[in-house]
Amino acid sequence: MVSPSRVAIIAGMSGKLVVGVIGGSGLYAIDGLEDLREVSLSTPFGAPSDAYITGRLSGIDMVFLPRHGRGHRIQPSDLNFRANIWGLKQLGVTRILSVSAVGSMREHIAPGDFVVIDQFIDRTRHRIDTFFGDGIVAHVMFADPVCPRVRKALLGAALELKLVAHDGGTYLNMEGPQFSTRAESRLYRTWNVDVIGMTNLQEAKLAREAEICYATLAMSTDYDSWHESHEAVTVEAVVAVMHKNVGNARRLIQAALPLLSAAPCSCESALEHAIMTAPDQITPQARTRLGLLLSKYVK
Repeated sequence: MVSPSRVAIIAGMSGKLVVGVIGGSGLYAIDGLEDLREVSLSTPFGAPSDAYITGRLSGIDMVFLPRHGRGHRIQPSDLNFRANIWGLKQLGVTRILSVSAVGSMREHIAPGDFVVIDQFIDRTRHRIDTFFGDGIVAHVMFADPVCPRVRKALLGAALELKLVAHDGGTYLNMEGPQFSTRAESRLYRTWNVDVIGMTNLQEAKLAREAEICYATLAMSTDYDSWHESHEAVTVEAVVAVMHKNVGNARRLIQAALPLLSAAPCSCESALEHAIMTAPDQITPQARTRLGLLLSKYVK
């Protein structure tokens, strides 16, 4: 645990690079973190997946969150995406590296490869993916859902480490928790998607609303169920590839840190022209609930 004063100090570091890492399936901790603290937060949207782990890695402030909780306790549809991203914002995070295990929808993206995503398609049905509503409306631009600067850092780190990382790709976010039927898998391939997963689009949308630069590092673990010469995806196969590659994911994150910039980015002003509700019509409850996001723009 950490004191509220420590949280306030972290959250108040204006202009300072603070990197958030969201660990997906298989990545439940970051090795090498120094000055470790465990921070349990409450948010206006409920409890995050777990306590946040703060520290320093390679001299850079970092906040780590296991997406599914330690021990992998929370299934994709039940994740509290709003609380997870809100907590990172509250702790002063300015850049998010989100690691996600995915299925490959392309022959050339082999199990074990990384993909640095640049687009998403939403096939979820049961998820809240905005901080707004209940008295206030905002529409952020989302044509380019991933921060190009953070993407560039991830690609540069992969090149430095000589890891296979595909530059760009479309991530289809399915609902889950079941894997695709063969018919679904074949259909998605006609949409020119590159990988399929269950978690990252909601994070990307909320990070944009929270004005945090965000990028996805996708780890290919299987060929879903479309590939005729490979067995359909199984949990055993996914876990085997995931465990083999999680060490590379940790190395890649560490190598990306020095390549990240604290310079201002357009992601950090995403709400500037997005809030549609007239200031005098924003309810007191909405002002209180979203104060962390609104204080720059609504007086």
